[in-house]
Amino acid sequence: MSLIIQIAQLNFLVGGIEQNARRVIEAARAARSQAQVILFPELALTGYPPEDLLLRDDFIQRVEQALEQVLAQAQGIHLVLGYPRREGGRLYNVAGVLRDGQILAEY
Repeated sequence: MSLIIQIAQLNFLVGGIEQNARRVIEAARAARSQAQVILFPELALTGYPPEDLLLRDDFIQRVEQALEQVLAQAQGIHLVLGYPRREGGRLYNVAGVLRDGQILAEY
């Protein structure tokens, strides 16, 4: 049995959260006929490096909304996706494993 992994080496726009989410969804849709997993870069949803944008609550809220959109629309393939996550008042640089509307794991 083999596992086919595709790497999405895309140019994500810093601060372009909604645009980046659309690119993630499009790449996942295109990859699902060829692979079981698609890997995205660190902080793909925000673009890299987001720097001081991470200090803005509205920016983090936009990331959470975009993540919900990705979860709802990227089906039929595992995504390993980078995004910031605020938890317990702390901010983390997360790699999440997503599939069919669920976050399966976060590191």
